[in-house]
Amino acid sequence: MQVMRFCKLLATSAATFLMAGCANAAKVCDEFYARLPNVSRSLCDAAQLQPSQGRSVKGRPIYMRDVHPEPSQRRVLVIGGIHGDELSASSLALHWIRLAQTTPAQTHWRFVPALNPDGLFERPARRVNANGVDLNRNFPTPNWEREAAFYWEGRARKDPRRWPGKRPLSEPETKFLHDEMQRFKPDLIVSIHAPYGVLDFDGPVEPPQRLGRLRLVPVGVFPGSLGNYSGVFKNVPVVTIELPSATLTPRDAEIERMWFDLHRWMGETLALAEPVKSMSR
Repeated sequence: MQVMRFCKLLATSAATFLMAGCANAAKVCDEFYARLPNVSRSLCDAAQLQPSQGRSVKGRPIYMRDVHPEPSQRRVLVIGGIHGDELSASSLALHWIRLAQTTPAQTHWRFVPALNPDGLFERPARRVNANGVDLNRNFPTPNWEREAAFYWEGRARKDPRRWPGKRPLSEPETKFLHDEMQRFKPDLIVSIHAPYGVLDFDGPVEPPQRLGRLRLVPVGVFPGSLGNYSGVFKNVPVVTIELPSATLTPRDAEIERMWFDLHRWMGETLALAEPVKSMSR
């Protein structure tokens, strides 16, 4: 295994902290490799995931990976697995880490492949976290206390899969992501979901019309959603990818098409919006 071979080269007292990082990467790949579709052990090893400061309700680490060539002109935060039963979302994030490492670009990427590890590793996997909260309804959008309850009781008919929680940012996973957004200050957020097979967008710039085979089909604005909070309230654009299947990833060629379409749109659109966005922070 690639990571373990690398770790053996670090068997010196001066490299103790690197050895610990290797052990963490190997442990998380033991879990991911067996759980996610279209993820080989070598792909997971190469991602070199590291535990962040965040923890789930059950104390599981929330893993991250930064890829940041110098100089970097923009910062992009990629989030997968907000809903734990959307396994393909976490898989796509791992494939994109590989592409970020091999594609020259002046972009600082920060990947969080599985924001909801408790939901992901349940048997069967669950949309909500260990407290039964839909993390994508738990962000502090304006009038959350009234609108989130109205949406859940009315449009969602008290569906337990869409319960927004008792208050905004009540969950350690959403609190972690909220704080990470404050620290990282992304120019763009890419949120990966499934299984509707469309592309959605929230934000103050022109949206991408397609990524690979996914076409832009606005799905609406929901109280407490990440798109609403970041793209509408904070004016930081959010591209929401809805993969066609929660349990199957697109073919590798399609994964690459989506990646390069995203790059093309970023180059054409985000550069023009940077002066405006910087004032909105």
